[in-house]
Amino acid sequence: MSRKFLESDVLSAARLVFPFLLLATAVSAFATTFPVTLTASDGQQVTLTHQPQRVVLQDGRDILALALLDRDDPFKRLVAWNNLLKKSDRPTWELMAKKWPEAEKIVDMGFSDKGDVNLESVVALHPDLMIAQLRAKPALIQSGVLDKMHQLGIPVLFIDTFRDPVRDTPKSITQLGIVLDREWEARAYTDFYQRHYQAILSATRRVTPKPRVFIEAKAGLGGLESCCFTHANVGWGAMVEAVGAKNIGTGLLPGATGDISLEKVISLKPDVYIVSGSQWASKNNAAIPFGYNVTQDQVNAAFDKMRHRPGFSQISAISNNRFYGLYHNFYNHPYNIVGLEYLAKFIYPQQFATLDPANTWKEIVTRFTEVPLGEGVLGAQAPAK
Repeated sequence: MSRKFLESDVLSAARLVFPFLLLATAVSAFATTFPVTLTASDGQQVTLTHQPQRVVLQDGRDILALALLDRDDPFKRLVAWNNLLKKSDRPTWELMAKKWPEAEKIVDMGFSDKGDVNLESVVALHPDLMIAQLRAKPALIQSGVLDKMHQLGIPVLFIDTFRDPVRDTPKSITQLGIVLDREWEARAYTDFYQRHYQAILSATRRVTPKPRVFIEAKAGLGGLESCCFTHANVGWGAMVEAVGAKNIGTGLLPGATGDISLEKVISLKPDVYIVSGSQWASKNNAAIPFGYNVTQDQVNAAFDKMRHRPGFSQISAISNNRFYGLYHNFYNHPYNIVGLEYLAKFIYPQQFATLDPANTWKEIVTRFTEVPLGEGVLGAQAPAK
């Protein structure tokens, strides 16, 4: 065998191996060195001495954040959680449970935002990390859960996708990536998130005057008679303002959320009216059933019923066919960039005529997770009257 052939063979092999070496080097550069200390969303420092393997999840919707990081199995570290997906988005839960059947066996402890939980049962599971939403901290303090965790030396990491969703969602994913030693995966998603958000800002920052938006959260959950629950400068309200519009609820509510009368909404003449809906397990639920396993015809029929609420047609945005709806859980969701894109498309139809938020959702699920992708409707404009 000639030397020339050997050198050619070696060079060919090098060309094949080199990209993998680069990837391995890039991944290793993001590896977490324990112990690690970071400042959580509540401003408090949290120290972890080792990579956690027994995790308690206070808000079960954050399993979709773990799906970005522990992509092969987002449930593999969980010992207890609050399975909110089963209550608020059963189709997504069923897809995940079919993919990872062991998830059905994980203890569902509740962990409501009121702090209700059997603390002794949680401690008996020997967790080495609790992940909780920042909005639940007051209840966890009042119920004694947080104090007990501190006494036992169990770190509690507060993340946030509700109070300041656009700033804190990427930050929270980054921190989870550090804590779980999945920094490379976290960086891949947060880079994607920021690129998509900056594209929204570049198209809306010069629009004047700012469109005035009223967003009715959980519209129809208790039936069609009640109206109108909304968010101030948190959740949906913060997301409306993050895309450059004016959230009407921010200037009216004394707290984070609350009800505004239909008569008041009519008098304010919003430019755009948006409702959030989901497939809640409630006998009185008349919300727009956004999510998986839903057809556009079902969504349109629900829009039609909502449009015929007494007095509803007197709202300027409704009469002007500026009536829209989207999947409720985006208000507190690690993939809320999709919700932001829907808001941008609804509020600024000319600037975002070609934007396809549903495709962004598909890209997140298929590119950054191993979660099965379902079919359904996540957002839509109400059919013209």
